Amino acid sequence: MMETRYTPSGVRMRLHSTRPGSLNWLLLPGGPGIGSESLIELADALHVPGSIWLIDLPGDGSNTTQQRDPYAQWPQVLVEAAQAVPHAVYVGHSTGGMYLLSTPALGDLVQGIALLDTAPDSSWHPEYIAMTQADPLPAFEHALIQYTQHPSIDNLTTLAVTSAEWNFTPAALEAGRALLARMPYNADAVAWSDAHFDHVYKATWWPTHVPVLRLYGTCDRIVSQRAWSAAEFNTPNVLVRAIADAGHFPWIDNPADVSAAFAAFAGKLIAG
Repeated sequence: MMETRYTPSGVRMRLHSTRPGSLNWLLLPGGPGIGSESLIELADALHVPGSIWLIDLPGDGSNTTQQRDPYAQWPQVLVEAAQAVPHAVYVGHSTGGMYLLSTPALGDLVQGIALLDTAPDSSWHPEYIAMTQADPLPAFEHALIQYTQHPSIDNLTTLAVTSAEWNFTPAALEAGRALLARMPYNADAVAWSDAHFDHVYKATWWPTHVPVLRLYGTCDRIVSQRAWSAAEFNTPNVLVRAIADAGHFPWIDNPADVSAAFAAFAGKLIAG
């Protein structure tokens, strides 16, 4: 069983693995509404020094037991996890990375940040909608109607699974469907982010004094990478790694190249 900790506001930290080294890697899932279980294959693929933690915000995924109003401090409550361990390195996937870039207080707390298939503002969203309209999935459209009428966890799970062809390349589709089918989902987190974050998001800070890894799959159809071309995000401390022929979860397509990217990133962190 994983060692589990809770911060004062209910952020859940589950220890995945530990190797020699002082770094603490905090893996934050995308979604929202999808648990950190979506990052287990990523954690399995990493061979980095230190400890790897799976992070769930209060009220996200299966982390539903702690707070009466879990979304009151989203996403700033992420600060608490960074304060809970020394030498914290946050790793944010998709919306998770957006939450990190909306929490400027992390700037004084982290030793580095990895941003996986994420974006610096909400301009990715209309591109995503355009993609879904150009390549509709009838099963997804049916599931969306069912979920809109009856927002149950079962219907949310079906909705996620029927989106697999957008999230994964053909080579990774079977593994992707299995991943999405086993996730814990949280409809309240989906609703909160849609109402308060997804459509108005814009990064409120950019780390320039610590190493940054920006990693993405070249075949990611969910989150466009276009907005990263701005000069403000291409500072000398940024290591960019494009994982060829990989989708929105690039470690499913190519765990070896993702692992190598993190090894290079860890080298920069250790070098200071």
